[in-house]
Amino acid sequence: MSEVPGSPGVRSPVDRLRAAGMRVTPARLAVLQELPVGVHRSVDEIATAVRRTLGAVSLQAVYNVLDALAGAGLVRRIEPLGHPARYESRVSDNHHHLVCRVCGAIADVDCAVGVVPCLSPADAAGYLVDEAEVTYWGLCPQCQNHRRPSADHGGTTAGPTEKHHVPARGEGGDR
Repeated sequence: MSEVPGSPGVRSPVDRLRAAGMRVTPARLAVLQELPVGVHRSVDEIATAVRRTLGAVSLQAVYNVLDALAGAGLVRRIEPLGHPARYESRVSDNHHHLVCRVCGAIADVDCAVGVVPCLSPADAAGYLVDEAEVTYWGLCPQCQNHRRPSADHGGTTAGPTEKHHVPARGEGGDR
């Protein structure tokens, strides 16, 4: 399980950068501060937030910082099919994600405890498996509420689901 910021044992962004052997720069600090545990942000969202803190920062600079942080193991990039890549700071465990097919909301879900079935493929083909990337697809609670039967119309309320491609099995929806 990942550490929660503010609890004992959680290091500051400065300490995390130094422990990873990285120089501490304003851009790296700003990006790390915009990725609290449990938050999954796109590059555009991160860039907008970093600009509020630092002023003018190019999108390319944010990409460069994120690539460096991911390479150092301080952030993780996830790419839900049909949605922009997102970044998160929960990197200390092998957790998975729930993705809403309608709005793209993402939530963390812990991997099974004990014997981890997601790390034991039927045939590992000689690979030494050390991580599994599982994405569960469905509807978040908010989108479910929008699809509930409407008392006024006697049917389900129309939602934006028609605009989104729903991944078929083997097409990225069950990685």
